[in-house]
Amino acid sequence: MASPKLLRGRLSLVGHVYSITTVTAGRQPHFLEDGNAGAVIEAIRTSDRSRRTLSLAWVVMPDHLHWLFQLRQAPLSSCLREMKATSARHIHLLKQTHGRIWQPGYHDHAVRDHESLHTLAAYIRHNPVRAGLCRHPSDYRYSWCRWPDSMDGSPRLPPL
Repeated sequence: MASPKLLRGRLSLVGHVYSITTVTAGRQPHFLEDGNAGAVIEAIRTSDRSRRTLSLAWVVMPDHLHWLFQLRQAPLSSCLREMKATSARHIHLLKQTHGRIWQPGYHDHAVRDHESLHTLAAYIRHNPVRAGLCRHPSDYRYSWCRWPDSMDGSPRLPPL
């Protein structure tokens, strides 16, 4: 459970876009393995299919996740809790293990109107490049972005 101080001022507004960062327990590099990274990706896709979220960009790094999405069902904490629980269950089934995969809580940023979704998505996509994991974002297997890098202007969100 997150500290009450972290929850102060946190809003869950349907239709708003959030940038989330969440970290593995003990910063363990669980997601270096294909199956583990795949479990996180599938949990994100499940969240989208169930219409809790509409993903705009994500990258699964070895020990954390960056995820940009439009919230379709409140509260935000439930969406993150479900994604973490779903991915952890799949990892434990796959590896026949138990224990904590994710650290409690997450960092969220409610995207403001003046911020460019394209800039935020590009920042997320380039995270593996900055970490030295690849030379170009398209070389990294555990990332996805709704918009191509060459897009000019600010992208529009699809209707809810």
